[in-house]
Amino acid sequence: MTAAPPLLDVQALSKSYAGTRVVDGVSLAIAPGECLGVIGPNGAGKTTTIRLCLGLTAPDGGRIRYFVQPDGSALEMPRDALAIKARLGVVSQFDSLDPDFSCAENLQVFGRYFGLPRAVLAERVPRLLEFAALGHKASARPGELSGGMKRRLSLARALINQPELLLLDEPTTGLDPQARHLMWERLQQLLADGRSILLTTHFMDEAERLCHRLLVIDHGRLIAEGRPRELIAAHLEPEVVEVYGQGALALAGSPLAGHAQRVEQSGETLFFYTRDARPLMQALAAHPQLRTLHRPANLEDLFLKLTGRQIREEG
Repeated sequence: MTAAPPLLDVQALSKSYAGTRVVDGVSLAIAPGECLGVIGPNGAGKTTTIRLCLGLTAPDGGRIRYFVQPDGSALEMPRDALAIKARLGVVSQFDSLDPDFSCAENLQVFGRYFGLPRAVLAERVPRLLEFAALGHKASARPGELSGGMKRRLSLARALINQPELLLLDEPTTGLDPQARHLMWERLQQLLADGRSILLTTHFMDEAERLCHRLLVIDHGRLIAEGRPRELIAAHLEPEVVEVYGQGALALAGSPLAGHAQRVEQSGETLFFYTRDARPLMQALAAHPQLRTLHRPANLEDLFLKLTGRQIREEG
């Protein structure tokens, strides 16, 4: 069976600022109904990639095509920017809600930018507010909302034109766990309804929960791509034992480390990566003063292996 043409097809995208290449030959494609996640450290080029795809920044090289047809024709950014944006929904890192309008008015005004008739808005706005769990806040202004409510209102606003593709740039940053889980629930509902999503995130549990495929970007380059569990299996040992407590770091150079394929230190914790944790756990029983956590390898381990444990500053 022939795969459906992509909703977004990006080839060899590049962008430099002041002589520094911040996006370096990135290619990606999003299939109908797919959530594609983009992860990477601060300054890796994730947000710049989104801005290039939205036509907010001009690329130095590469090609951006949307809504590819079976015959190969497509809309191109920036040539067809208006036609493309009419079919997109966007939630940026920072809220751009109008503080002078109520929740309902924010959606109504945004809908008018797309030329939606009043009758359509009268039906669509209440439905979207209910979807965002904000039906009871229709008359409230954004300043009266919590951070999670503002993010859900931004998502509802992005859906006013019934977009085929959503571009979400770190949509849950700054939210508490309850608000984040509610946002995830709404995004999963959109995927179940057949929408497609391009998502950048710093949260590995978010990426693993929502994304069908992942791109790992560092220093502007694509360094890994694939399904979350397949990436973990390809790059990591299947089991991890975290060890911390008084004397834990001294074990890094001890014979006990021979039970692991790889040992890493982060702060006061040692991470033992192994294919079989049983011999290691038996050896650790001789160190009752230490605390241990035995778990499967996860997406955060993958992220840290590929991009390093050093903290990256913003900018």
